[in-house]
Amino acid sequence: MKILNAGPVFTKPMSEDEAINFLASGRRIIYLGTIDERKEPNIHPTWFYFDPNVRKFYIETSKSSKKRENLNNSKIIYFCIDESNLPYKGVRGKGRITIKEDLDFIISISEKNLLKYLGSLDHPMAKGLLDNAKKGNSVVIEITPLYLSTWDDSKIN
Repeated sequence: MKILNAGPVFTKPMSEDEAINFLASGRRIIYLGTIDERKEPNIHPTWFYFDPNVRKFYIETSKSSKKRENLNNSKIIYFCIDESNLPYKGVRGKGRITIKEDLDFIISISEKNLLKYLGSLDHPMAKGLLDNAKKGNSVVIEITPLYLSTWDDSKIN
């Protein structure tokens, strides 16, 4: 995977292993950049699951969500995941998207996200979101990164 230094003058990049570990751990939010029907940019903060084995992001969303609708305008997406506390670090990049509509796969990703962000499938919000996915109202956005641009301020001397 291609890793770029996001701030060569101000910070140091993560190694590939550090970037993969950063993306696969914690409860950070991914910010998706899409283009709407008027060719205007939209930002969508959302939950995500990153699979370190295949190095792809998975976002479960409503079939009628604005982010899903905007993906009809381009199969390329820009994303950012960062740490908002000192020392700052993060990963941003560009990726190719595929929309997954297999119900079993959608439910699997939904469960992984709900466990990651809510800690339990018994949480009232988890039950509602999972029920919605099981009814076929969701899709999964799969993002295959074309590159990652990273920064890690803990490496600054």
